[in-house]
Amino acid sequence: MAHSHEPTGGTKNLKIAFFINLGFTCLEIAGGFLTNSIAIVSDALHDFGDSLSLGLAWYLETKASRKGATDTFSFGYARFRLLGALVNALVLIGGSVYILLEAVGRLQHPEPVQSLWMMGIAVIGLAANGYAAWRTRGASSLNEKVISWHLLEDVLGWLAVLIVSVVLQFRDWYFLDPALSIGVTLFILYGVGRRLWDTLYLLLQGVPPKIDLEEIRSKLKALPHVQSIHHMHVWSLDGTRHVFTTHLVLENISEYGKVDQVRQRALEALKGYDFHHHTLQLELDSNTCELYRDTT
Repeated sequence: MAHSHEPTGGTKNLKIAFFINLGFTCLEIAGGFLTNSIAIVSDALHDFGDSLSLGLAWYLETKASRKGATDTFSFGYARFRLLGALVNALVLIGGSVYILLEAVGRLQHPEPVQSLWMMGIAVIGLAANGYAAWRTRGASSLNEKVISWHLLEDVLGWLAVLIVSVVLQFRDWYFLDPALSIGVTLFILYGVGRRLWDTLYLLLQGVPPKIDLEEIRSKLKALPHVQSIHHMHVWSLDGTRHVFTTHLVLENISEYGKVDQVRQRALEALKGYDFHHHTLQLELDSNTCELYRDTT
């Protein structure tokens, strides 16, 4: 059995992004009603949901990074990051559906907006969300990746708001405001839908991407004295730290030293996969494993 050291999460960046997002959301709510822009009001709702998500992500990332294994959670709290990613994705989907319903109604009955104020808020939105997105770039865990995706979407959304506000300075095309809201929301749903599937896949203990079980099986089977392999399992704690277990049935073993040699060679074969935790059970061919099911 072996495990790697627990890396620190991006808690500082999540903390900074949380306060930036929350502060800007308050400004955005006031600005949305001042400009009569459904795009800004809907984005304010979206940003409020993001603030809740960032706060949750910050809390869970801190908990996952600082708390080790306990009698209740024997693998530690790393898996809480997946919980954070799931909640964040569901919050964003719920908010997006509400925004779509509101925007469709406004598209049918466009209303004038204060485009000059809209432009000023868009510039502030680009700066605030751009900085927050920059702070969370290069995220490693799914929890952080979902948050980073939120912030990138906000940057693109505010860029679109800025463009529309400039157009409205010259044309009274007020339908652009709800149309923009619908376009940005659909883009958000597409991105978060992919992240939600990734999260659910790992929660269901699917084999992590880029892990080839057949390749691992072949390497271990090629080791001297390994007769067969069964009960090989790989799953992920949080999308970045993976767990591996297997049973190796040995043959032609006449002394304990050979068993230890097989174990050392098996560990060497697994080094390239950087598993956070792995367990090898070695069995002699004369033994009968109660769980034996040869998968070769």
